[in-house]
Amino acid sequence: MHELPAMQCRLVAFVMLLIVGGHSAVSPACECIHFTSTFGKTSGTFKSPDFPRAYDNNIECLLYSFVARRDQIVELTFRTFDVQKTHQDCIRGDHVKAFLHLEKSGEVNEKSSWSHVLCGELSDLPHRLFSTGHAAVLEFHTDHKPSNNSGFMGTFRFLDRRLFLTDGQKVPGTHCDYVFTSSNFSLSKGKFFSPRFPSSYPAGVSCNYRFTARSHERVRVVFEELNLQKGDVSCLEREDIVRVHDGAVWMAPVIAAECNQAFQLEVLSTGPDLLVRLSARSPTPGQGFRATFEFEASGDDQQHLDPKQSESMMNPSRVINVPNVSSSNLNNPPAPGAAASTTSAVNCDVLITSDEGKNGTIASPNYPQPYPSRSLCRYEFQGRGKERVQLTFKEFNLYHAGGDENDCESSDSLNAYVHLEGRSEKIDSFCGTNLPLPVMSSGSKLSLEFRGQISSRHVRGFQAFYSFTENFGISSGRQLSSHPCGFEFNSTEAANGTFSSPNYPGYYPRDTECHYLFYGRPGEKVHLHFTYFDVEGVLPCEATSASDYVEFSNYMSRDRKYSRYCGQLKGFEVESDKRTFRVTFRSNDRLDGTGFHGTYHFRPESEPNLRKPFRSRAAITSSSGFVLVLIVVLQCGGRAW
Repeated sequence: MHELPAMQCRLVAFVMLLIVGGHSAVSPACECIHFTSTFGKTSGTFKSPDFPRAYDNNIECLLYSFVARRDQIVELTFRTFDVQKTHQDCIRGDHVKAFLHLEKSGEVNEKSSWSHVLCGELSDLPHRLFSTGHAAVLEFHTDHKPSNNSGFMGTFRFLDRRLFLTDGQKVPGTHCDYVFTSSNFSLSKGKFFSPRFPSSYPAGVSCNYRFTARSHERVRVVFEELNLQKGDVSCLEREDIVRVHDGAVWMAPVIAAECNQAFQLEVLSTGPDLLVRLSARSPTPGQGFRATFEFEASGDDQQHLDPKQSESMMNPSRVINVPNVSSSNLNNPPAPGAAASTTSAVNCDVLITSDEGKNGTIASPNYPQPYPSRSLCRYEFQGRGKERVQLTFKEFNLYHAGGDENDCESSDSLNAYVHLEGRSEKIDSFCGTNLPLPVMSSGSKLSLEFRGQISSRHVRGFQAFYSFTENFGISSGRQLSSHPCGFEFNSTEAANGTFSSPNYPGYYPRDTECHYLFYGRPGEKVHLHFTYFDVEGVLPCEATSASDYVEFSNYMSRDRKYSRYCGQLKGFEVESDKRTFRVTFRSNDRLDGTGFHGTYHFRPESEPNLRKPFRSRAAITSSSGFVLVLIVVLQCGGRAW
């Protein structure tokens, strides 16, 4: 890093710009601090004047110029940021402008467009900023109003640009279309990126990434990091979106759609072709994505973990029983209250994939006979495409020492895990004799762990039916191929019926978005009656409270007539204004609820609206136990009391 006094720095900047192109700087009054790789420095720190003491007012223009080698880009990370925020848009008042998409010269002048205008606190900023080329500039400005803000301190690094090159073949004449073909002369795995990553992608861009495997192969894509927009807005309302199609063309079914943020999102094709499409129409583009791909044999890593069970895996509908074992363990169970060993008494791990069959039955060891003590069995499920794993229990009878029947820590238990953002997370534990509700995976993977530590002569274990389903456990409506989870209800097919959340009455899956689209005939409207509603969250059901939600709209975009619904609600009714209506359900990656169930009925638009019950917000609660008490407003004689 090379820091110069203000006057000397101004001279250096003038000479550099003169050599490059002779354009005038942002303002003749600008002072600058210059950071360059000329002297071998690839990282360092930068800070506002007098940091950590309060900066002065009336700083007309202070430039921080970062210039790397031509084969490098610049990474800027603010460690501390405290710049007075007097206006929401930041451009008025104190602010820091970031110029990240400079021309090849790396020059800033009065015509240069900034990428970001920053003010406020660290939480208001992007986590990191990256240049497109080898240079980046920050401009610090303060107005005449005095403040006690400390300014900012950050670090910079110069990164090798080659770390962010896509491994596919670029299609000639396109901005960002690539093809990836599996052959003896190409990579079997690699990486691909959105345009300009790790900097923001251009506005108005449309990119296609086509993967073509050999006939016996499938395509695995992992979005290690995806940042389009912040928040939890439905993808129907986003202008920037990444869609993954289970085929070679855009008409192929959509098996994944992301418009906000995601990490370690895994998608597997059902056939040899996969298409990833980035469509960006927002005037404020996000960072984009970095992802990996792999062409893998369709059955090489999808085999039963116990060789003795391989034959059963070949049947379309299978019964998976772990091997029978000696009953000697049943004759000598550990004494009550004694710590039971977790060493498995039987090899009972099993991997079940949808390639060999879409449904079947699993059971505890020796079922329907008592399972042995010291059993530790793992059941791994792997689907493809938009498939989710759903379990429905037929029998459940595990040893329980007594006391609280919901205390599964000290008893034999069955634990369910889903895979989110590259980690395995437990969503529930089952013990005792109560039959569990249906279980559904949050993606294409689900894991079960059975711990039969003690057992007894009087327990039979468990048996469950599993299925790899594409309909998310929603049995009504016509499923749409244009959404991972979308269903259409048309009055030409049914004038009335029911609809529900995924996996109802079990917990709905996490990180899931489903759309219910109602279409009446001309002159009709749709009336919805919710008979059950339990969606995790607290008012106003926003991302700040990590709430799941249900949203209503007379349009495909958001309808300001309706607020979001979440919590535990008594039965209520909603009615469309015209012949079309949308219901959107969205869950995050945190807590769960049992969802909702309702009925729909198409009726003449001329009929008066049915009376909607008063929605007392004091009765709205979160399924986590929060209670909100708000003022109830009664409408009497046209006046609010």
